Amino acid sequence: MGADGGTIPRRDELVKEKKKPEKKDKTSELQHKWNDCSISQLPLQKPVMACEYGSLYNKESVLECLLDKQKYEGVAKLAHIRGLKDVKELQLTDNPALSRTDNKMDISNCAPYICPVTGLEMNGKHRFCFIWTCGCVISERALKEVPSSLCHKCAKPYAADDVIVLNGDDADFELMKSRMEERRLAAKQSKKGKKKAKTDSEGEPSSKAAKLGDKSETSLDKSKSKSATAAKSATAASSAAKTVKSKSLSVQDDPKSSEVYKSLFTSSDEAKKQGAQHSGWVSFNPQYFR
Repeated sequence: MGADGGTIPRRDELVKEKKKPEKKDKTSELQHKWNDCSISQLPLQKPVMACEYGSLYNKESVLECLLDKQKYEGVAKLAHIRGLKDVKELQLTDNPALSRTDNKMDISNCAPYICPVTGLEMNGKHRFCFIWTCGCVISERALKEVPSSLCHKCAKPYAADDVIVLNGDDADFELMKSRMEERRLAAKQSKKGKKKAKTDSEGEPSSKAAKLGDKSETSLDKSKSKSATAAKSATAASSAAKTVKSKSLSVQDDPKSSEVYKSLFTSSDEAKKQGAQHSGWVSFNPQYFR
């Protein structure tokens, strides 16, 4: 029972088996995740951005997506990015191996960025995180081996909830999503509190202004009464001074003046007697002596 030409078919040629699903190449998948933008699928170029889920983007692609959401496919996955405030620019550390000019090292498989603490390459073989407050990228090994509340690169303080895993698995995705919701809820509540405090502070000056107005009116009345009393006292003082001046106007009544000095004035007794004696004198006239 051979076929034409005397060939005998095998079982695997006659029985069709179910094809096995194609397996993804893990190496190429890691390279795509860590070296390409999640929106445009183009190679990452500085400035590199990251969202609160831990995905990597080019800043130019994020801006284009925010301006025109129909430009790229799969925009529904980016609903959590409402603006530039929902992404953070990463502070990456360049790999010094790429800047070498010698040919002794194969740099074709070198990652462009490394951890500033441990020196591990950011190629997907090691878990990397970034801090949301400052944007510094550090390996997870460095955070575990050197625990601190300050960033290892810029020395800025941060909390445990500010650490976001880059390109994490499904469990990391759910954790990052819950932290994002908590972070946004806290920011919303703080914004409401600031707004309420601002309205309260705006209401207080009006009441203060009313109190100040009442105080100013009372102070104005007091100043008017004080000015009236001051004017009365000034008139009384001036009248008293006039009476004193009129009383002490005559030199003859001054006990400190001498008699010789008093005699120089017409108000002295001698001047009055002389005036009485010569009251009949006439002016000089040559015809009077004829």
